[in-house]
Amino acid sequence: MEPENSQPLLLEPPATNSGGEGKKKLGLIGTIGALLLKFKTVGLLLLTKGKLVLLGLTKLNTLLSMLVSIGFYWALYGWKFGLGFVLSIYVHEMGHVIALARYGIPASAPMFIPGFGAFVRLKAYPASPGEDARVGLAGPLYGLGAALACMGIGVVTGSGLFSALAKVGAWINVFNLIPVWQLDGSRGFRALTRQHRIYIAALSGLLWFWTSETMLVLVALVAAWRCFTKDAPEQPDNVVFYHFAGLLAALSGVYYFTK
Repeated sequence: MEPENSQPLLLEPPATNSGGEGKKKLGLIGTIGALLLKFKTVGLLLLTKGKLVLLGLTKLNTLLSMLVSIGFYWALYGWKFGLGFVLSIYVHEMGHVIALARYGIPASAPMFIPGFGAFVRLKAYPASPGEDARVGLAGPLYGLGAALACMGIGVVTGSGLFSALAKVGAWINVFNLIPVWQLDGSRGFRALTRQHRIYIAALSGLLWFWTSETMLVLVALVAAWRCFTKDAPEQPDNVVFYHFAGLLAALSGVYYFTK
């Protein structure tokens, strides 16, 4: 397992539909509700994990690096977007920290690098590919929770800012699911058999056809390539497979419905 998890440089926040027809709001709210029901862990995040998520904010190094990153994105997109974007990355990274703690693996609080995202340092390694996969996918899961929260606020209030944060959050977490290098998707693929990898590649292609989001093409192409690598395990881990597939579908839904 790689000792760091990082987010990519955000070059330009995807555009959002500023108009937002009122008649679509009920449908969007229903979609948000369905996604939260499907991912109960996300829905219970604020109730059961809120204190743990806030724990990283007690670390001086984390706070200072966050402030520097907020200033970086503030200069590019304004302070409101900069603050929201950095907080979304923070929630993603704390998902890794909380998952590591569940397996008794100590890790640092998130550290931010302006323009590149954030990372956590591990002081030990997961005991199995299954544990590593679950730790890797915990970041996008918590990132999904942040994107859904922004999406909900955007729908209810008509805020273009929160809609933009939701869309960027979905986009960046889909990026992290590309199964290559140190990205979270690569760690998730360590527990997926060749057959499961084929399914993920096919699902990514279908989701691209639905959403027209090119990031899903990258997920599909790299997943197809990973079908032929020699690191696929023989024993299937269905929990990790459904977790991976569900994240792709839910994040694609957030992206699609915030157009």
